[in-house]
Order: sequence, then C-alpha cells, then structure tokens
Amino acid sequence: MADNSRRWRTGGWLAGAAGVAAIGAIAGTTIARSMTRRTSRDDPYAGEDFEILEHDHSSVVVTDDGVELAVRDVGPRDAPLTVVFAHGFCLRMGSFHFQRARLAAEWGDQVRMVFYDQRGHGGSAEAPPQTYTVPRLGRDLEAVLAATVPIGPVVLVGHSMGGMTVLAHARQFPQHYGKRIVGAALISSAAKGVSRSPLGEILRNPALEAVQFSVRYAPSLVHRGRGAARRVIAPILRAASYGTDAISPSVVAFSEAMMHATPVPTMVGFLHALEVHDESAALTTLAKIPTLVACGDHDLLTPAGYSRAMAATLWDCELVIVPGAGHLVQLEEPDAIDEALVRLVERATPRRAGLTRRRRRKAGRQ
Repeated sequence: MADNSRRWRTGGWLAGAAGVAAIGAIAGTTIARSMTRRTSRDDPYAGEDFEILEHDHSSVVVTDDGVELAVRDVGPRDAPLTVVFAHGFCLRMGSFHFQRARLAAEWGDQVRMVFYDQRGHGGSAEAPPQTYTVPRLGRDLEAVLAATVPIGPVVLVGHSMGGMTVLAHARQFPQHYGKRIVGAALISSAAKGVSRSPLGEILRNPALEAVQFSVRYAPSLVHRGRGAARRVIAPILRAASYGTDAISPSVVAFSEAMMHATPVPTMVGFLHALEVHDESAALTTLAKIPTLVACGDHDLLTPAGYSRAMAATLWDCELVIVPGAGHLVQLEEPDAIDEALVRLVERATPRRAGLTRRRRRKAGRQ
C-alpha cells in the first residue's frame, strides 16, 4: 500500500509538472511580447546602481525559531524616528531601492531606515516550509524591531506580503500601536487572502497543487520540478508587476532578477499563505495610528478593491491609487509612493518639525 501511495504521489507530481510547463509556455509567450515592447523604449534608469542597499550597514537578526534574517540600515541610530520596511513575495529588500535613494536624501539624519529580507528571500536563510505563513512573518518583524529599534517611535512600511506582515504584527502585538509604532503603510496589499483575485484563480490549478505537495511532503522531488514551477509562477508575477509597457527595461530586469533568485520552496510555500491569510482583525489596531494605503489601479495580484476596503476601516488614512501602475508600484511610480510616505511621516510625527517640509528643498535637486 505504501509503495502504491508513493507511486501515486510521484505520478501526480509528474503530471502536475507537465501541466505547469504547458501553462508556463502560454504565459511566457505573452510576457515575451510585453518584454519586447518594453525593451524597445528609452531607458531612464540605464546605469542605475540598484545595489545601493548593499553598501549600507549590515547585520543579522535571529528569529525565535532560529532563522537568520539579513538586515540593512541607513541613518543614525539615535534619529528621532525609524522607518522599517518589509518587502513582498518573491522579492527582497532591494525592492525599496527608490525609497532608499530618495528618502535618505529627504530626511537626512532625522530618520533612520531599516530594511530586511523576509525568511526564505534574498540574503536571509531558508526555513522549514511549514513556517512560511503570514503570522510567522509578523513574529519575524517583532524580532527585527526588538533587535534593531529597541527604543523610539517607528513607522512600518509593508509592500504586498510585507503589508500582510505588518497586519499580522499588529494583530499579535497590538500593545505597540499608538505608543512605539506611530504610523503604518500598506502598499499593494490585502487584509484577507487573494483567492478572489485573478491570481487566486490562476493558482488554484492541479499543477501548482502538485508542486505545493512536493515542497511539504516530498522535498526530494522539488529539484525535478524546479524549472516547471518557475515557468508557471514567474510569468504570472511578471505580468502583474507593471501596469503599462512604459517602464524602464533596467527596472524590469532588476525585479525579474529578484524573482528568479527566490528559491522554489519559498515561492511555493508562501503561495498557500497568501491565499488563506486573514489578518482583517488587525485593522482595528491600525485604526489607532495614521496610515497610508496605496496601490496601482492595474494591480492584478492585489486589486485596488482590497486597498479601498482597508482604507474604509481606518480613521486617519490616506488612500493613494496610482493610475496605470501595477503590483510593483513603488518601483514603477516611485515618486507617488515616496511623496505619500513623506506625508505619512509628517502626520505620524506632527511635533517633530525637523521631519517636515524638507522635501520641498530637495525636490529641485532630483
């Protein structure tokens, strides 16, 4: 019986892998056409150093279950305010490249910024697949805060899965909000799982179910299906990343490199987490502080309806919907997000005059 079960599971995996390859081929053709159009345009970011975060101060935070998280920070440790950034699914801290570059100049020594890679992403260690859940990410954020910002006010910024991380943290650690945590931004995110979005519809197919099964219960088969899993997941992510073709090819290449570098077990492990998560109870906690909810109106992964629903429950919330932008709005339209983050900090720290209006002097130098 055990042998039959093993053969069935292996056969299911192989059939699923074939399905993945077929779906990926179709999606890949569409994406190839899009990439061709994009790369034919002038590139305003040709020569951009997308690795500036790699030159910032680095450290490692160990979570309470022993996972090492890569951390970078810029700005004085005794700054009046710290802004902590949590990135999204299949990305890394570099997805906040433009925010790091622009806001460090805007805020100077008045704000310290902390960036980190989520477990299984970027320079952070991989972890057991069963820990790839949104509540676990909320506890990881608490570990980062305890290690890097033990005192002083904090503003949290989360993109996509990072926004869900902020929500999970708010639900589990509500005592920090309104005291230490004085503001929060949820960018291209959702309080509940994305099963009702186009992404959810695409992900509910037997091929990906087979990959998910292998990651959790037959890890020896994951290597066999590595390419197939990427062929179905990566094109979906690329298609949803940007709202128009008028996007820098260098920015596209940068974001695709982050996605490609994400380990398959991480990709697949967090897919289920994104579908089933529900941190809507956290919105009551976030309602205690000034918030920003932002997204692009061409976001397929977390459509604007999710952002509108969250904003409607938050009493001191600015809702920013960026026309024409996709899921990676902070890379596609960085100025809109940067300006919104500056306004959030001003609302969250009204007594800190040194944090206000600096951007007006800096704007003419960009």
